[in-house]
Amino acid sequence: MAGLEYLSPEGLRLDGRRPPELRKVQARLGVFQQSDGSAYLEQGNTKVLATVNGPHESSNWSRANNETAFISCEFSMATFSTGERRKRTKGDRRSTEMSRFIEDAFEAAVLLHLYPRCQIDIYVQILQADGGHLAACINAASLALMNAGIPVKDLVCACSTTLVDETAILDVNYLEESAGPLITMAILASSETVILTQMEKRLHMDHLASLLNAGVKGCKDISVLLRGFLRADISQQLAIQGVPQ
Repeated sequence: MAGLEYLSPEGLRLDGRRPPELRKVQARLGVFQQSDGSAYLEQGNTKVLATVNGPHESSNWSRANNETAFISCEFSMATFSTGERRKRTKGDRRSTEMSRFIEDAFEAAVLLHLYPRCQIDIYVQILQADGGHLAACINAASLALMNAGIPVKDLVCACSTTLVDETAILDVNYLEESAGPLITMAILASSETVILTQMEKRLHMDHLASLLNAGVKGCKDISVLLRGFLRADISQQLAIQGVPQ
């Protein structure tokens, strides 16, 4: 992407957004009846499907714990999600890393002590890839967990950020991922507690604080949208049941 102008002289990004603007986010909950919880999320042109099963008795005795449950995540990308049409083998290094990041985020948020010797399964698949994959997957999984009724400390939300010409830009798309060091953050929305920080490429310490602050702001903006989707879903369920609102 050499020579690509990520920010115009007017301060606009390649897709016309300002540096702090998010991509358009849309979501639906309860898209699969066969799972305990599910959600479909679009973050720009990145489209993600997440399902949740559990809590149920652990089938992995090596990870089972008498005091708490554990999160098991399986991440995958559909073969048609990118223009490459490359078959991705299950359990490749990148998929394993993504699964682990998602597990780490939700192990810090779910009230696992309520379900000793159990596991909660999260399945996330990218249907269309256009950058910001980890953040979009965490946001979709967060909605799926809420749809499953699994108790959490707080709503989990995530956002990616990078640095272009010493300016932090939020909710990075595919082209912008090569612009500079990429940081993906996940927080507990109300307390703003950071539960995951994942960085790709090296970053000078002088810029770290500004990028982290921008990431938290992006997460808070995402949380407003996710709460809106949750409220809309609850209102729809109440209407179906004939409960006055």
